[in-house]
Amino acid sequence: MSTDVVKPSAALSERLAARTLALVDARSESRAEAELAAAVLRMLVDGGVPARDAGDTCVLAGATAREKRPLVLLLGHLDTVPAQGNWPGRRTKTHVEGLGAADMKGGDAVMLELALAQLDTAVDVGYVFFGREEIASAEGALAPLLAREPGLCRADLAIVLEPTANAVQAGCLGNIDATWTFRGRAGHSARPWLADNAIERAARGVAALAAIGPQDVEHGGLTYRQVASVTQLEAGVASNVIPGEAVANVNFRYDPALTPAAAEATLRGWCEPHGEVEVRGVTPGALPPRGNPLADALARASGASMEPKQAWTPVAELAAAGVEAVNFGPGDPAYAHRTDERVEIAALVRCHEVLAGFLCG
Repeated sequence: MSTDVVKPSAALSERLAARTLALVDARSESRAEAELAAAVLRMLVDGGVPARDAGDTCVLAGATAREKRPLVLLLGHLDTVPAQGNWPGRRTKTHVEGLGAADMKGGDAVMLELALAQLDTAVDVGYVFFGREEIASAEGALAPLLAREPGLCRADLAIVLEPTANAVQAGCLGNIDATWTFRGRAGHSARPWLADNAIERAARGVAALAAIGPQDVEHGGLTYRQVASVTQLEAGVASNVIPGEAVANVNFRYDPALTPAAAEATLRGWCEPHGEVEVRGVTPGALPPRGNPLADALARASGASMEPKQAWTPVAELAAAGVEAVNFGPGDPAYAHRTDERVEIAALVRCHEVLAGFLCG
């Protein structure tokens, strides 16, 4: 037997690693992913996969509407956060490193590999690539795509290949970003008793919010942690001036069962005794699928129990369109958005094997 025969697992590992690195090296920060979308479309069409440009940095391949068999969608965003000295990428024996490797070009590579393999699946499979996920959801490309392509909204299950370290994570928290303004009265630092220090007002408000702490909420046997945090604080105009105003950013990751209006009311109830609140953006969360046999089958294929998603992901946009969805991807969330972002090659292979087994099962 020839010694240069490549084992199937080794060949798959090589293809996934090379594909991930190529996607990392195709720089595609949010709002600049059109070139990569065109390249993904060419790759699919050249590989004999039915695919089309769905407009606005979106590419669709495979099934795009439910027919006789159940429809499963695999989804991946093409954009990344801005580079932090981590582009272009590089490959080691065990990892692919670089901008977007974990979030989520490793997942995109798995999707492409599955699509190009044209597997004999037990369900119909659609592949959805889209842009502008890493910025405010109001600017995202997925929700408008779902509105333009109603056939997608008849899917029995959607799987978003966000980084989960190959765990099946269901649901997601809602998200609010708000400006919290504390108003005092400016004055000279030599006579602070004649002023009203806005920083001190802010300190009392921030401490009161921190004292509330995380709150556990359970849905479908999964525990999510609702929590509000101050992520930015600015004040002061000079070293000898007591500031009359301090401005904070507060981020509220809220119970997926809350409506946006109820979440906003909760945040205002905590914050407004101390300062003015201006909500800049509200994104609904999503409850986990309940009684969805495909979601349960995916969890069994992964070999682990389903987990809650302690973040916001596009499953919320899918839920709003009437599609039950989960997150399952090869990237490790701990490496997402980091300067040393990476994805394990073994994790790429594992993700591919689980999804192939599930789709063909």
